[in-house]
Order: sequence, then C-alpha cells, then structure tokens
Amino acid sequence: MPQSPQFTVAAAQWFSAAARDLPWRHADTTPWAVLMSEVMLQQTPVARVLAPYAAWLERWPTPAALAADVPGDAVRMWARLGYPRRALRLHECAVVIVRDHDGAVPTEIDALLALPGIGAYTARAVAAFAFGQRAPVVDTNVRRVVARAFLGQGEAGPPSTTRDLATVEMLLPEDAAAAAHLSGALMELGALVCTARTPDCAACPVAHLCAWRLAGHPAYGGPATRTQKFEGTDRQVRGKLMAVVRDAQRSVARAQLDVVWADAAQRDRALHSLIVDGLLEVTKSGRFRLPT
Repeated sequence: MPQSPQFTVAAAQWFSAAARDLPWRHADTTPWAVLMSEVMLQQTPVARVLAPYAAWLERWPTPAALAADVPGDAVRMWARLGYPRRALRLHECAVVIVRDHDGAVPTEIDALLALPGIGAYTARAVAAFAFGQRAPVVDTNVRRVVARAFLGQGEAGPPSTTRDLATVEMLLPEDAAAAAHLSGALMELGALVCTARTPDCAACPVAHLCAWRLAGHPAYGGPATRTQKFEGTDRQVRGKLMAVVRDAQRSVARAQLDVVWADAAQRDRALHSLIVDGLLEVTKSGRFRLPT
C-alpha cells in the first residue's frame, strides 16, 4: 500500500482546521504529560480522561514527582478511571524514568517499549506526538480509517500488531513532522468522522478517495472482533472492591468488602487477583489497603 499524497494533504489540512483542542496537544505539553495522557486514554473515552489528566499533571508534573510518592497514591488518584493497573504501571514508569533516564522520558521507541506498561501503541504515540518522529501510531480508530479508505472494508477485523504497524507505516510521509501530523489526523478522523456505527461520509475530507465509499459501502464479511461484556464479570467485582478501599482513609476490614458482591466465590477470586496484581495489600492484622 503506497503513500497517497492526495490523502495525506486532505487529511492533514482537515486536522489542522478541525482537531479538538485537547490539553495534551498544546505546544507546551511535556513528553511526560503526553505519555501520561496516552496511558489514560487506553480503552477510555477522552471526556472521562480530561479531569483526571489535569489532576495528575498538577500533582505530578514530572516523573520524579510521581516516583517520590507511594504507589497507593497513584491508585487513589486514578479514582474511577477504570483498569487501575494502569496507575501502578505509570508509577513504575516514573520510577524507571528517574532511575534509568535521569528523569526524562526517553526518545527512542525501544527505550519506550522497555518502560513498564508501555506497549506498541503507546511507545509510538509518544514518539510521534511528544517528539515529532515518524512512527506508525495504530489504535482502533486508525485501523478503521485505513480499512475503509484504503482496503475498502467496512471494518478492520481482528488486530495484528505486526501487520497493522506495517500497513500504517507505508502510508506515512517520509518527513517526520508531516508523518506525526498525519498520525494525529488518522486518529481524529476515526474518532470524529469515520466512526464505527455512523460514519459521516458527507463531512469526511477524504471521502472522494475512500475505497469503501466508492465501492458502495459493502457489508463487512470478514472475521468478527469479539466485544467484552462488563456486567457480572470479575472486572466489575474488582472495581467495586477497589472503590471501597480507595475511598477509605485507612485500611478496611474483610467485612467491608464482603458486602459489595453476593457471590462469595467470585468475590474471593476478584479479591485474590487484586492482591496478586499489586493493587491491594493485606496487613498483618488481615485488613486491606492500597499498596505502600
């Protein structure tokens, strides 16, 4: 799939004019703030991230500031953002950045990948959006835009990190700044225009180049991507247990946790997994608290 200058120009011009004014996109945003925002945005809508992002950045404007506090403070500040292991990974990230990189977020993708909790997407997003590098940034929105505009498919299908990175990299301009700008444009197109259920083709700046639209929006016939349920799952129980401990000012007794879920076996399983994940600690007296 070769580069498409027409697509690049149209998408980039649209992004320059229509991009949302998000705080992590401001010119004075630090690499640490970009990294923090990208971790928070994993599987979480922008609207839910705005307030926690501002609070975290005010309290921990640098990796050194976060590393100086205990992990439990990060988990408590994470509040109800979901997937609280991300808070622990961010704290671990800060510790490693201070220890191994003199407190500065590393610029190289391999070094970013070596940080706790930083995967293929986040490492490349930081490289592109914090350091202006030519790096393929692939999330669900980007995969959907590429599948429709270039492959003529209504959906992207199950992900493949190797294939998806290679596909998007072929689309990027050689100029690093232009490539980073296009990466942002692809993500914004998928988030605002080329949405999963109701794509707004009339407002799309690259509709005239879109293979899927030109083919008459054929129905997707490939393998389906499974969706995860939440109600009744261990993840829901974990969230309820975490809320009790997080909202308490001190350690909590087992009885305070037992009342949050009727199924004792599932509740015990969820509680055990929180302890294994390092999100909760058991005191010598058998009470439960955030990690210290």
